[in-house]
Amino acid sequence: MKKLILSFIILISGVCMFASCNLISSAGLNSKGLPTPDVSEGSSANAEQILDHGTWDNLLKKHVRKSGMVDYKGFKNDRAKLDEYLKMLSSQEPTEQWSNNELLAYYINLYNAYTVDLILNNYPTKSIKDIDSPWTKEFVKVGDTEISLGGIENSVLRKMNEPRIHFAINCASISCPKLLNEAYTADKVEEQLERVTREFVNSDKNEITENSVKLSSIFDWYKKDFKENGTLIDYVNQYSETRINSGASVSYKEYDWNLNEAK
Repeated sequence: MKKLILSFIILISGVCMFASCNLISSAGLNSKGLPTPDVSEGSSANAEQILDHGTWDNLLKKHVRKSGMVDYKGFKNDRAKLDEYLKMLSSQEPTEQWSNNELLAYYINLYNAYTVDLILNNYPTKSIKDIDSPWTKEFVKVGDTEISLGGIENSVLRKMNEPRIHFAINCASISCPKLLNEAYTADKVEEQLERVTREFVNSDKNEITENSVKLSSIFDWYKKDFKENGTLIDYVNQYSETRINSGASVSYKEYDWNLNEAK
């Protein structure tokens, strides 16, 4: 009987550890009906830029270093401007008539701006993981819909079949791809996604040699997204300055969840 109980405890512990490690990659599996066109099929006919992300762009240029580290105290001082931008985003109701680029820019900015909002609402904090249910709590408003950060990532952005979004959205942590110090816009989002992906792959978030790679855990958590048209190494090789051999060993770096706060 004791052996049976011990085995059950070990099993449950293992499940809990697995769930904890994969929370960010599975949270919020509900798109709430928001449009999620497949961007791999090409841009939609309407390429007109609908939204003005100028307020967010100004805030990012003012409070985010080129390194991606964030001045959250500065953001708090500009709370009124951030609230104005969040209110503008939330008043919008994306439709299938929006171009794919417009939708990508909107959802990426929505995720990043509300992540900053979440940190400010719980500031000071050492880590986003110290906040209650950061990716599953439905506090992001889109029209009459309330959705979680996890919902935006996993049920909206990831459904658009654009793996580069993983290097554009920022979860306020040291190991995350940096928060770009400019807003994503429909007319520039393709260039911006290409730039942040190339920069992340070749940053110190990864250790790449010809025969061995130690990658960010992002490549492990979302492995399926990067293997749509080949292997994981094939994907990384599209951006890596060092050509990786197909038989190279692959491992993953420990994730640093400490707050990405500028000192």
